[in-house]
Amino acid sequence: MKKSYIAVLVSVYCGAVAAEQGFEPSAKSYSQMNHGGVGLIQMPTARHNEPGKFSLNYQDSQEYRLWSASVQLFPWMEATVRYTDVRTKLYSDDPDFSGDQTYKDKGIDAKFRLWQESEFLPEISAGFRDFGGTGLFESEYIAASKRIGPFDFHIGLGWGYLGSKGNITNPFCDLKDSFCVRPGGFSGSGGKVDYQKFFKGTASIYGGIEYQTPWDPLRLKLEYDGNNYVNDFAGTLVQDSSYNIAAVYAYSEALDFNMNYMRGNTFGFGVNYKVDFNSVKQLKLDPAPKVVPAVQVANADHLNKTLMNRDLYLNAGFMVINYALKDNEIVVTGRQISYRDEHVALERIGRVLASHLPADVKKYRIVEIEAGLPQVETVIDAEKFVKAVRRESLTAVVTDSYSRKEPEVSSEPWAVELSESGFGYSADIFWSQTFGNPERFYMYQGGLLLGAGYQFNNNFSVQTTAKVDLLTNFDDFNFTVDAFHNNVPRVRTYIREYVSRSDVTMENLYGHWKDEITDNWYAQAYGGYLETMYAGVGGEVLYKPIDSSLAIGVDLNYVRQRDYDSEVALFDYKTMTGHVSFYWEPFFLKDTLITTSLGQYLAKDKGVTVDFAKRFDSGIVVGAYAAITDMSSEEYGEGSFTKGFYVSIPFDLFSLKSATGRGRIPWIPISRDGGQMLNRPMNLNDLTEVRSPFLR
Repeated sequence: MKKSYIAVLVSVYCGAVAAEQGFEPSAKSYSQMNHGGVGLIQMPTARHNEPGKFSLNYQDSQEYRLWSASVQLFPWMEATVRYTDVRTKLYSDDPDFSGDQTYKDKGIDAKFRLWQESEFLPEISAGFRDFGGTGLFESEYIAASKRIGPFDFHIGLGWGYLGSKGNITNPFCDLKDSFCVRPGGFSGSGGKVDYQKFFKGTASIYGGIEYQTPWDPLRLKLEYDGNNYVNDFAGTLVQDSSYNIAAVYAYSEALDFNMNYMRGNTFGFGVNYKVDFNSVKQLKLDPAPKVVPAVQVANADHLNKTLMNRDLYLNAGFMVINYALKDNEIVVTGRQISYRDEHVALERIGRVLASHLPADVKKYRIVEIEAGLPQVETVIDAEKFVKAVRRESLTAVVTDSYSRKEPEVSSEPWAVELSESGFGYSADIFWSQTFGNPERFYMYQGGLLLGAGYQFNNNFSVQTTAKVDLLTNFDDFNFTVDAFHNNVPRVRTYIREYVSRSDVTMENLYGHWKDEITDNWYAQAYGGYLETMYAGVGGEVLYKPIDSSLAIGVDLNYVRQRDYDSEVALFDYKTMTGHVSFYWEPFFLKDTLITTSLGQYLAKDKGVTVDFAKRFDSGIVVGAYAAITDMSSEEYGEGSFTKGFYVSIPFDLFSLKSATGRGRIPWIPISRDGGQMLNRPMNLNDLTEVRSPFLR
């Protein structure tokens, strides 16, 4: 076994401006490495940030520019996505296709905590770098970290890119000879997970020290590099020294700057912006919650219905559709339009009702309506509620006065009859974007979605949406046909033709029916121009009990491809598509929704799509999805299979007034024709979100 030597040398000079007053970095706020994710300089460590910590990173060196985003999804898991600009190589050999743009590579990293640090034992983690990309930096590692005073010591064992120095024999060679040799080359079109390479080939010990100086904003780093850079994608990089040094200056809690000196011959610098998805919030100028008077009104004869409805709207964000008062209970039906947090909304509604209703009304029944359908009924025990909000008991809790159940709007002879009809309209902002394109690294399209429709009754309506492009460079797409020829139908890759045909297009025009067919069962049917690229008919059935961790939906659609040169004409291509979908919030993963859909896609390939979404305390949701079908990676083309990431952000994080809407920022590495679903005009699980809230 080869010997490995880890030297310890801390000598760096850094000039920096004064830190912000009162800034005290936490020992749990660890800095980012060059490739993104908590680490030293090039080498990862066992450290993890607190759950919810999100970091945007930029790093510049002689050969590479690296943009990355890293998020601590759980206490034990960190995920990183990255784009690398290889400054020494062009995107392609065809200047008409990509000009002088340099090569761009995308990668995905993940790190898992295996053991948490204790008084005597180190923190231990294992991780994978670039496991879902082209494999330019493909690596596996196991690392250990131990803090002693201001020093944080790290040691690790790396394979692949991190272990190319080969200063130690791969310990897995003793288990099986196949671990001694690592399959060579990169992953070609990318997107594959090279399981056959994991923990194989040469291995290296690496390590380092991070020192928190007496001056709080400044940290110093020293590492021994496990990479020899001989087979680097950017070309053979001269390594005059195996030791890298760096200084990290924390300008504020949110912003870090760093400088580094690598391989004994290369300077680099970077910046990291950090935010805590759990704690981010916005100052609100909402009206103060209603004060429940010490003495309520004597009887219902003194009820001012107009004033009560006004207060419910202005103070509780509840738009009343109708209500009924009889004996000792009231049923109020309406729509929540202001408060995303259901507990805040219910308390405000209860306060308004208690301030207007007499004490002999013992029960407040709040029926929430979405899309004309009763979704959930919350029963408030008025006596318990009033005691809690008046703080008459030290043990009284407001939420203990609530109970949620299936709506019973039509179960009483005096119950509220719902009837919604008439014209409606809407206006939304949309933003689509892709990264790493040959024409331009960043391509985007943004504008307005202008909706209009007529509601005939609670169940049936006609809807249309016009798409107005205001900002776009999608018309720069050069992609018109695949560089390879196969029999895969072009169900999505005509994107250039669709997005560039006009600044104003008809996104959809369809008739829609929906209903609750029985308790916990919802159904819908639709027909017309369903989305940008397809027209047809379809339907869906959903089983979704109130506050259940599991919902099941089935959709089936017969569609035909729309002509990209016309708003109304159709191509000959037609297909059946549909899926069985499971929406699961597992008890062992807090605030997590896993959606699994099995079925047939637009290109008639069959497979499964898995969507993983994690919600943080602020309401921000980070998600990733992937579709694996029976279409081969060769047929699919670049990217190998459909995948993407997204961040969903509540609007009220940007508003001084509470709001219920949210915006979605997608990151789609590349779109091809495999694993493509129909963009149905409405999803029943979204329509019934209030029955088992995840996004709100």
